[in-house]
Amino acid sequence: MAMFVRRVIGAARLDAATYEEVEADPKTITQAVAVVVVSSIAAGVGTAGSEAGVLGAVWIALAALSGWFAWAVVTWLVGTRMLPEPQTQSNLGELLRTIGFSASPGILRIAALLPGVGQLIAFAAWLWMLAAMVVAVRQALDYKGTGRAILVCVIGFFVQVGVVFAITLAMGVSALAMGMLPGM
Repeated sequence: MAMFVRRVIGAARLDAATYEEVEADPKTITQAVAVVVVSSIAAGVGTAGSEAGVLGAVWIALAALSGWFAWAVVTWLVGTRMLPEPQTQSNLGELLRTIGFSASPGILRIAALLPGVGQLIAFAAWLWMLAAMVVAVRQALDYKGTGRAILVCVIGFFVQVGVVFAITLAMGVSALAMGMLPGM
């Protein structure tokens, strides 16, 4: 457990060595999933106090989990097929692990429950997660610089947003059809 906490803190600190460690150890996939789950639950709980309610919180958590997987797949494809550097060698597992750990600042999204500053803290956590992802991608794809990692993350971001939007829309339509949401 101490190693897991150390890795979560190292990932949040944007420590390249932590991302290299996670990338190299296939056994950390369970830990990466745990980080994504906790971060997703934090996002869901953070919205529970809003109009979204408990059902909205569950949807947001599920969308965040789906988004993580989609973002990792797209990042892997773009980073290894479209924008590799000569030394780029990576597999999907490495991206799932490093991107999973890059979600560690997202645990702070639970602060969205706080009146006044909660949304600001949640937004700052989201930006922090993006910065962590750039480091995770740079390390997992063995990029020499950060610019290409930023580009890969931006491309992956737009695809991930589309996936999360589609899932959220499908869940909303489904809930509306089942009478769980008020009609428009």
